[in-house]
Amino acid sequence: MLPAVLKDRLRLPVIASPLFIISHPELTLAQCKAGVVGAFPALNARPESQLDEWLAMITEDLATYNAANPEKPAAPFAVNQIVHTSNKRLEHDLMMCVKYKVPIVISSLGAVPEVNAAVHSYGGIVLHDIINNRHANSAIRKGADGLIAVAAGAGGHAGTLSPFALVQEIREWFDGPLLLAGAIATGGGILAAQAMGADMAYIGSPFIATKEARAVEGYKQMIVDSNAADVVYSNYFTGIHGNYLKGSIAATGMDPDALPVADPSKMDFDQAVSGPKAWKEIWGAGQGVGAVKAVVPVAELVDRLENEYRAARERLAV
Repeated sequence: MLPAVLKDRLRLPVIASPLFIISHPELTLAQCKAGVVGAFPALNARPESQLDEWLAMITEDLATYNAANPEKPAAPFAVNQIVHTSNKRLEHDLMMCVKYKVPIVISSLGAVPEVNAAVHSYGGIVLHDIINNRHANSAIRKGADGLIAVAAGAGGHAGTLSPFALVQEIREWFDGPLLLAGAIATGGGILAAQAMGADMAYIGSPFIATKEARAVEGYKQMIVDSNAADVVYSNYFTGIHGNYLKGSIAATGMDPDALPVADPSKMDFDQAVSGPKAWKEIWGAGQGVGAVKAVVPVAELVDRLENEYRAARERLAV
């Protein structure tokens, strides 16, 4: 059964995935006001003192909006915390989440009981992203409330398993909150995720091509111009496999079809985020980019998703 924070006030069963570099308060607030859970990575706030400012801004803005719109309040927001050992900011950023009682924390790259306990201390929930059933079991044993199954085709760091297989295996033993990520870019895709057994969809790439996203215009246009064949899967840039736009790789002078293999033991997430190779010049995207036809405001994107979702339900008479 879904907790109230994941079903009340939502227009669609969707969490907008936290996008490195790209997600910031303007995008997050637009997502929440459009009726889906908005999210951003804590590491996007740089320097670390900026996270305090961002959380104050978001919580105050949403409180004001909800007071003015009691009939149609905004959806809640989420903050992504990278719990990998290379993230030296984790303790500070987690303290900020506690201070502002962030309703949903999305943990990535490791499951840490202390992180879950801190979020639970004020009544928040933790969703942990995973790429296989073993990681899913570990996350729940260590206290996560729910799971984000990152299947094949998802933008950025992603797994290789079919969403059918991954959701099926998790649902054999877990009946709690389950989200599905991986090339979901239409309202029909949202409904398909639910039909497979997920509660909600986790959508990223379409939000890159929105007016509010903090992405350069070339990145947004490349999303619009690309399709699944323009996405390459590699661990070269961060030490962890992810999906990236071939065009952005080629623009740096590298051959996207002949990338070296990185040593995952050398992975340094802080360097991956702030260094010159990844995320700034090399642009992540999922295989669902073919559904993105134009750069539009967040509200227009969510309108499209809702219309497609309703049409899919009617078509299937569900």
